[in-house]
Amino acid sequence: AVGGTAVYGALQKVKEKATRLAAHLLGEENVANVAFEDGCFFLKDNPERRVTFQEVALAAYLAKSLPPGMEPGLEATYFFEPSNFTFPFGAHIAVVEVDPETGDVQFRRYVAVDDCGRVINPLLVDGQVHGGIVQSLGQALLEEAVYDENGQLVTGELTEYAIPKATDVPWLETDRMETPSPVNPLGVKGVGEAGTIAATPAIVNAVLDAVAPFGVRHLDMPLKPEKIWRAIRGA
Repeated sequence: AVGGTAVYGALQKVKEKATRLAAHLLGEENVANVAFEDGCFFLKDNPERRVTFQEVALAAYLAKSLPPGMEPGLEATYFFEPSNFTFPFGAHIAVVEVDPETGDVQFRRYVAVDDCGRVINPLLVDGQVHGGIVQSLGQALLEEAVYDENGQLVTGELTEYAIPKATDVPWLETDRMETPSPVNPLGVKGVGEAGTIAATPAIVNAVLDAVAPFGVRHLDMPLKPEKIWRAIRGA
């Protein structure tokens, strides 16, 4: 929402300069008569007159091709400070089944609907949400820093520290809404932590709901099978 908007602002400045240079190369005094589409700059009233973006980029570094007063190069710097925060939101639902004889947790369904404003790259957004959910699954059920009686970390390597495997991850049903943010020109919001914020409490609360009939009301993460089994036996 911040970095992407800064990139957008810099690109607009580059586009403006490239358009002025294209107008010069086309012999057009009215820059407003120049449009850009499919990698080419062309005259709106005479589309056959056109130059490619590559030709404009080359001309930008040849002083003899520049109009008076234009510096060589096709680059720009843009600083963006948002006027307010962006607020992505969403809802995640986890459906789990707990085996009371072993404490094992199995997912039956996982549904997530998130709103990160205007979506520019759907594949990237889905990847961020999926990755966040898997990270939260690890926090909720598997990952734990364990120390011995001497204060020595005994889960310092992946041979002892459990992280989610592909077989631990359920099929993720995801969808999205788009409510554009009013505090940046792209209307975007952050999405990188959407999955991590929602998934952990969704998973933990689903497990607690499953073991509530046995009298278990609270469990500290991670909810490993042994911990769940002992809680059921001790309730």
